[in-house]
Amino acid sequence: MCVGVYILKPIEEKPLKSASFLDALIPITVLICLLGAAVYLFGDDSSSGPNQIALLFATFAAALIGLKNGYTWKKLEDAMIEGITLSLSAILILLMVGALIGTWLLSGTVPTLIYYGLQIINPSWFYAASCLICGIVAMSIGSSWTTAATIGVALLGVASGLGLEPTVTAGAVISGAYFGDKLSPLSETTNLAPAVAGADLFEHIHHMLWTTVPSFVIALIIFVFMGFNATAAGEAGQIDQITAILQQNF
Repeated sequence: MCVGVYILKPIEEKPLKSASFLDALIPITVLICLLGAAVYLFGDDSSSGPNQIALLFATFAAALIGLKNGYTWKKLEDAMIEGITLSLSAILILLMVGALIGTWLLSGTVPTLIYYGLQIINPSWFYAASCLICGIVAMSIGSSWTTAATIGVALLGVASGLGLEPTVTAGAVISGAYFGDKLSPLSETTNLAPAVAGADLFEHIHHMLWTTVPSFVIALIIFVFMGFNATAAGEAGQIDQITAILQQNF
């Protein structure tokens, strides 16, 4: 009786290759093309589904590149889980941002800010004050979007009541909001960048001071100059009418 002996050789993994420049470019190109096609075909409705499909196809393209370079699906899966874990804090912050925006709008916080802003803020300092206020608020809550969607909307309402330029006001709001967002330890992007790079959060903020603070100071000086050269076109009767409507409804 013959007994056959079979020796099972361990499955050798393919040697891992680093992604070439072309490999890295393919998923990005696929994503840009698909997002462009989604916006072209669906317009404003592209964010309701087509953009997400484009992201999935780009992910599929990136996975194929990884498999080509010797990575197993398990390793790709672990990398995706690690990436999601690193960005989880930013995702939670975005969820809180959405809740805060809705709360402020429904509770009458924004109309209240417009009401008192019309009575307190001097038109000559309005642009600079808008920039500074948005910077402080964004740094406190860690979100430029929330600041622009709440305080920014209120300041635009005040600018309209005072007869000031809404475009300049929007620029002041955005300047302050992004300044505060970049330097806030609560910001999702400020947390995400050092988390992905493996750096310390406050060291990351410290290095950003060298570029963020000078640009903010320059913008603030420009807004001060524009404010003193601006002419408030809003009449006292119009301002009183706006405040009366706000007081009556909120």
